[in-house]
Amino acid sequence: MPGLVRSFVGKWMVAASVPFLLVGCGEMGLLDPKGPVAEGERAMFFNAVVIMAAIIVPIIVLTLYFAWRYSAKAPRGRYTPEWSYSGRLELLVWSIPALVIIFLGGIAWIGSHELDPSRPLRSNVRAIPVQVISLDWKWLFIYPEQGVASVNHLVIPAGTPVAFRITSATVMNSLIVPRLGSQMYAMAGMDGKLNLQADEPGRYRGLSAHYSGEGFSQMMFYADAVSPAQFAAWAARTRAAGPMLDAPTYLRMIKQQSTSRAYTFRAVAPGLYDAALRQSGVKASERSSGGREDTE
Repeated sequence: MPGLVRSFVGKWMVAASVPFLLVGCGEMGLLDPKGPVAEGERAMFFNAVVIMAAIIVPIIVLTLYFAWRYSAKAPRGRYTPEWSYSGRLELLVWSIPALVIIFLGGIAWIGSHELDPSRPLRSNVRAIPVQVISLDWKWLFIYPEQGVASVNHLVIPAGTPVAFRITSATVMNSLIVPRLGSQMYAMAGMDGKLNLQADEPGRYRGLSAHYSGEGFSQMMFYADAVSPAQFAAWAARTRAAGPMLDAPTYLRMIKQQSTSRAYTFRAVAPGLYDAALRQSGVKASERSSGGREDTE
């Protein structure tokens, strides 16, 4: 029996330490948000935990109490074999779980609207657009206003909303920067919308949260949140050197396999994202209908 108690206490200590491990996990600290979306998700998580604890903790306490009070070795309760029903007890048994479900449903309803990935963030600063294309197995980020692009490296100004458009040129993936907020699936022929913001400068790790093949484990990138002045300087440096991202270069990137190297393009052909969106949509339709896929 003492061994069983030690095992039970040990498991509870491990479970209780998980949130603190997540907070101290640096780049992947899910409970250490750095943006308004992630902050809202953490608030939802803690509110749900408190509501569920309101029923779980009393149940655990009452279970231990009844096991002690009505034990066979030293019974302390009154034995009433004829008792079968209590309206008040029945009301209590059903009302508490019903209230928990109502409260959790309310949190989910409000959160699903307030934290809708496609909903623009409230801010006095105008959002900057970033177009994202998922490739095998790397991320392509296009900055249409700055006229540059980068691979496996996202640079954004801190305190400024970022409006992402996300698609995939190959298989389905999922873009997420855990400390900034929600994930969004990248699917061929679909134009996903995601709005995020970094409240303070820093380096945050991003990744694909959906298995997509042998290069999936290396499909990671860094999101560097910098000051607006540093962002403008980075865009100027990027425009001063490097290759141009045109249609032939993009087609070679599609055929190229996994790469974790980060590099930039000094210029981007106009309308490249929309053209890639249409092309991937046509290929997805051909695959779903059993037609021949055009590899040219």
